[in-house]
Amino acid sequence: MPKNVQASKGNPAGGSLDSFDGRDSMTEGAEREPILLSALQHYLFCPRQYALIHLEGAWAENQQTAQGQILHRRVDEPQTLWESGVRVEMGLQLHHKKLAISGRADRVEFNPDPFPVETKRGRPKKQDWDRVQLCAQALCLEEMLGVPVLAGALYYAQPKRRELVAFDHAIREKTLQTIDAVHRLSESGITPAPPAKASCRNCSLVDLCLPNMFKHSRSAAAYREQECDL
Repeated sequence: MPKNVQASKGNPAGGSLDSFDGRDSMTEGAEREPILLSALQHYLFCPRQYALIHLEGAWAENQQTAQGQILHRRVDEPQTLWESGVRVEMGLQLHHKKLAISGRADRVEFNPDPFPVETKRGRPKKQDWDRVQLCAQALCLEEMLGVPVLAGALYYAQPKRRELVAFDHAIREKTLQTIDAVHRLSESGITPAPPAKASCRNCSLVDLCLPNMFKHSRSAAAYREQECDL
């Protein structure tokens, strides 16, 4: 744990749940259907991708997703390791009752404070997609263990190195906002219209999403049902 990472004033965990503008919508988190931690990354990459996977149950593999599945098989198996005197929990199940999120941490190091490490297939990103997912793991650990989680790391397989992530006010706020947005989208049951952006070419769901065909908010499932009726 880096010594220069400090918690925010007024909250021993450095969190800002009480100051979040959408807090009232989260106070009944126990009544909401839990969303997966990995869904936050899907949503930030593309809300339509999130809806196709988590609302409509669509999935398709490509080279990138297949490599990611293989990589995660190595870290998802629950087990306890000891590395240089540090306890390491692999495949640790996490949840946050108030925020209604759950999932699994690839790796949590206790030295002695919890330090989550998320494994990613590709390279570090400018966007906060992966950092939000990791921060959500930290929020879960804080609620479950009652201790501050000040930082974690993203391990990227291509450069084979870690990127330190400090869970400061900004990333915590963005994580809380994303959690609320995903809940709202799930509760609406509406699949957003496709963005038709350059990154669509690399998405494994491009043939199911049909970004160049749908220009209005419409589910891919409805389109497939229409095709079956013809």
